[in-house]
Amino acid sequence: MLTVVLAGCTEQQLQGWLPGDGPDTTNHTSGIIGLWVNSWIVLLGVGAITWGLTIWAVIVYRRRKGQTGLPVQLRYNMPIETFFTVVPLILVLGFFAFTAQEQAKIETRADDPDVTIEVNGKRWAWDFNYLDENVHFQGVQVAPDKNSDVQGAIDESTYPVLYLPVGREVELQLKSRDVIHSFWVIEFLYKKDMIPGKTTYMTFVPERIGEYEGKCAELCGEYHSLMLFKVKVVSQADYDAYIQSLRDAGNEGIVGDEYDTNTNLPGTKVPAGESDEEK
Repeated sequence: MLTVVLAGCTEQQLQGWLPGDGPDTTNHTSGIIGLWVNSWIVLLGVGAITWGLTIWAVIVYRRRKGQTGLPVQLRYNMPIETFFTVVPLILVLGFFAFTAQEQAKIETRADDPDVTIEVNGKRWAWDFNYLDENVHFQGVQVAPDKNSDVQGAIDESTYPVLYLPVGREVELQLKSRDVIHSFWVIEFLYKKDMIPGKTTYMTFVPERIGEYEGKCAELCGEYHSLMLFKVKVVSQADYDAYIQSLRDAGNEGIVGDEYDTNTNLPGTKVPAGESDEEK
């Protein structure tokens, strides 16, 4: 019966209306979708049973014509109270176990990733350091599309673009140059905070060639809504060609912490003439 019902569902319904075109965007999206959809199936089942029992009790134990007074009062019912205690406990422990299992898979760092890229969030754009190839891309805040009649339209040619090779294990090293940001590739179903003075990591394998929308998911100031980017998953040949284009454009070397705007982080050097001995 369940197979027949699911056969009539669209791809969007099968993945619980999560963004994306299917479970194989990265090596993690299938597990995330499975956890989300199966959790809802269990919860809908619990809801249906609860409502069914509630309606049954209302009908069976309703006051009949001619009845007066209160029904027989029970102080407790051990089987029912045990059931109402054990079942929620099993559900909570089950959700916790499956969530922890999936989280452990997602958060495990690769010992030797194929590609390592440092991503720096900044108000209100992104810098990408391709560490293995020793080249970089510095983004600027996206600009409005002056040729569009649509209010709020963005000129897509100004998007910072992160290139990734399909089928290769990627580690992103996430940093912030100023305030807390959050790196979110919507269709990857995964985001992570970028905290000043701290490096966080994302490890995954992009499995489908395509272009994906990204944005900052942490309110970071006046132009937070314009802190957008794109991810292009391409073939290895196209990835190598892009890296070479950065090298040809003179973008060799790594854009380091000298572009950070924070001056009050632990370990930050004070300006000359302001050491503790001179204060």
